[in-house]
Amino acid sequence: MTSKKTTMDFKADLQGDGGARTLVLSGRLDVYATDPLISRFGAVVATSGLKSLTVDLAGVTYLDTGGVMALNMLQQKAAGAKVQVGLQGVSPQAQGMMDLIQIDELKPLPPKPKRAPGGLVAVIGKGTFALIDDLVEVIAFVGTLFKALVMVIRRPRSLRWKDTELYMEQVGVDGLPIVGLISFLLGLIMAFMSAIQLRSFGANIYVADLVALAMVRELGPIMTAVLVAGRSGSAFAAEIGTMIVREEVEALEVMGFDPPTFLALPRIVAMILMMPLLILFSDLLAIIGGLVIGVTYLDLTVYGYVQQTMSALAVSDILLGAAKGAVFAFLIGGIGCQRGFTARGGAEAVGRVTTSAVVAGIFLIVVCDSIFAVVQYYVL
Repeated sequence: MTSKKTTMDFKADLQGDGGARTLVLSGRLDVYATDPLISRFGAVVATSGLKSLTVDLAGVTYLDTGGVMALNMLQQKAAGAKVQVGLQGVSPQAQGMMDLIQIDELKPLPPKPKRAPGGLVAVIGKGTFALIDDLVEVIAFVGTLFKALVMVIRRPRSLRWKDTELYMEQVGVDGLPIVGLISFLLGLIMAFMSAIQLRSFGANIYVADLVALAMVRELGPIMTAVLVAGRSGSAFAAEIGTMIVREEVEALEVMGFDPPTFLALPRIVAMILMMPLLILFSDLLAIIGGLVIGVTYLDLTVYGYVQQTMSALAVSDILLGAAKGAVFAFLIGGIGCQRGFTARGGAEAVGRVTTSAVVAGIFLIVVCDSIFAVVQYYVL
C-alpha cells in the first residue's frame, strides 16, 4: 500500500521574475497528489503580473491520470486568467499518458432526472393514460389488419406471396434449430425429473404419457411461441421501425401503398402458416428427448414408449396445440408490426419498440394461453 509520505513526494517550484516564469515540477504526480497540485496551481496562476508560464516536467518520475487531470486544471485556470501555458521536458511515457486521456471527450455525468410533480398518484395516472392510448392504437391496428385480411381473401393476388414465402423461411425454417434443440432438452429434463418419482412406484411407462400430454397440450405451443416472439416478433418490429425512421413508409404511402397490407400482412400470414408446423416439430423433438431417457434410464423399449405415447395422445390434443399456435402467431406478428409502426426518432426508438414487441408478445401469449386453459376445462 502506498504510504502517505510517498504520495506527497513531489515539488512545485515557481522560478523566474516578471510576467514570464517557469514552474518546475518533480517527483510523483499521481492521483494522491492531485488535490495539493491543483491548490498549488491555483496559487501560481494567481501570481501578480504573470503573463506566460512554462511548466517543466523533466524532473517528474511518475505521472498517472491524477497528474494529467491536475495539469489540465492548471491549463483551464490559466486560460481563465489569460495566462499562456507551455510544457517542456515531457518524457515519452508522460506524453503517452497525456495522449491516452482525451480531455475534450470528458463530459460531466448527466443530471439525475427530476421527479415528476404529484408523486406516485401522478405516475399512476400517466401510466394509466399511456396504457389506454396504447390499447386504442392496438385495437385500431387490429381493425386495419382484419380489413386487409378481408381484402386479401376477396383478392388473393393482392398479398405479396413472394415476400410471404421469404418470411415463412425466416420464421419457420430458420427457427427449426433453436426450437428443436430447446424442445429436445425440455423433453429430456421432463422425462428425467418425472422418472425419478415414477420409478419408485414402478410406473416407468407413464413417463411417456406425462411428456407427451404436457408438451402437446401446453408446453410445446407456449414455448415455441415465446421463442418465435423473441426471434421473429422482435425482427418484425425492428425492420418496420427502421423503415419508419428512414421515412420509407411515408414514401410507400405517397406512392399509394397501404403500409399494413404491404408490410405487415405478409409477415403475419407467414407466421400463422408456420407456427403450427413449428409446434408439431417441437412436440416431436420433446417426445424424442423423453424417449432417450425412457430407453437409457428406465429400460423401456422404443416400441413400448412409442405405443404408450400414441395411446396417451388424442387427435384433438394435437389440433388444439396447432390452433393455439395460429392464435399465438397472429398475436406475436400483429404486436411486432404494430410496435414497429409506432417507432419515432432514431436508433434508440427502434430498440425501444423492439423490446416492447417482445415483452408485449410474451404477455399476450400468457394471457391467451390462460383463456385457452379455461375454455379447455369447461368446454372440451
